[in-house]
Amino acid sequence: MSLRDAGPPVALVVIFGIFAVLSPDFRTLGNVQNIMDAAAVLAVVTCGITFVLMMGSIDLSVPGVMGASAIAVALLVANNRNDNDWGLLGVLVAVLLGAGLGCLSGLALVSLKVPSFMTTLGVSAVGLGVATLMFAGVQPNISDEMLHGWAVERFLGLAYLTWIAVACVLVGWLIQRYSRLGRYAYAIGGAEEVLALSGVKVAPYKVAVFTLAGAFYALAGVMVTSQLSAGLVQAGKGYDFAAITAAVVGGTLLTGGRGGVLHSAVGVLLVTVLTNGLVQVGVSPYWQGGVQGLIVVAAVSAAVIPQRRRNQVTK
Repeated sequence: MSLRDAGPPVALVVIFGIFAVLSPDFRTLGNVQNIMDAAAVLAVVTCGITFVLMMGSIDLSVPGVMGASAIAVALLVANNRNDNDWGLLGVLVAVLLGAGLGCLSGLALVSLKVPSFMTTLGVSAVGLGVATLMFAGVQPNISDEMLHGWAVERFLGLAYLTWIAVACVLVGWLIQRYSRLGRYAYAIGGAEEVLALSGVKVAPYKVAVFTLAGAFYALAGVMVTSQLSAGLVQAGKGYDFAAITAAVVGGTLLTGGRGGVLHSAVGVLLVTVLTNGLVQVGVSPYWQGGVQGLIVVAAVSAAVIPQRRRNQVTK
């Protein structure tokens, strides 16, 4: 592990230690459990967006995909709008809907040859439109005990949603580490031209990465529905930039080819600990955004400056 890779974990330990000294309430077991539970949804979103960032692309479709999946699952499980009671099958359909929207982002990217942030922004609008149509002016409240229990019931002190997030991080790491899709996502971000010249068809893997990311976003939308016991069109509002922030802080580069799911998971914990700690020590909410912004700028600078020096030509 390089010093740059060790930076985010060390920063996490240091920040946790500082807040533990400043606030006795921060270092309690209950607050640690609250931090883990609060990081669950963001961790799942960040798992998906990490694969996109590893390719050197940007994905802004998170709000639309999460909104569509949140409304879909709310209408498919037991609810106040209809007689559906699909249970776990409803969750699966919602995840497949998100994967379909992610696939649409990938197909638009490889076929239109336009920057990824434009295609994904358009797909986000499509997802929000679909969610608004399904919403139909009446909020669907869920009564499904299984889905509601994900946010309420606990195992070893943590909510089921937190264990779902841990499983997603593990699955994401296994895909990144041992699958061809994960290795090629790295290669596309590092040197796409070299990969294409070696005979690999890059386009299908780009579509597959966006499809996988869409499935993660959809599951996060289902998790938000579990937390709120209702489907909301704005279930994914703000999660796109929060996930990018966490991934970058954890060491996943925006330019691609470096970082990974475990790096981004550390970034999620770092951002969540920072937010929780600032609240515990009584820092004004107006300052919290500024502090987080400074940390993001510092993280990006720390990642980019060594690359810039390495790319300089010595005469």
